[in-house]
Amino acid sequence: MKYKVVMERSDEGYSVSVPGLPGCWSQGATEAEAIANIREAIGEYLAVRDELVRGAVVREVEVV
Repeated sequence: MKYKVVMERSDEGYSVSVPGLPGCWSQGATEAEAIANIREAIGEYLAVRDELVRGAVVREVEVV
């Protein structure tokens, strides 16, 4: 699955967030490190999300 990320340069390096996953963000000293870190953060975010909805009725809706 692909997610769009927003990367911003700061005095400390790079911060990166995922607009489609509220609260999912990371950082790194370099662009490559920031991307590697956000990949890990996305995986952890999705694992927690899946755990939170375990046992709930989940449906998909199509947006046109």
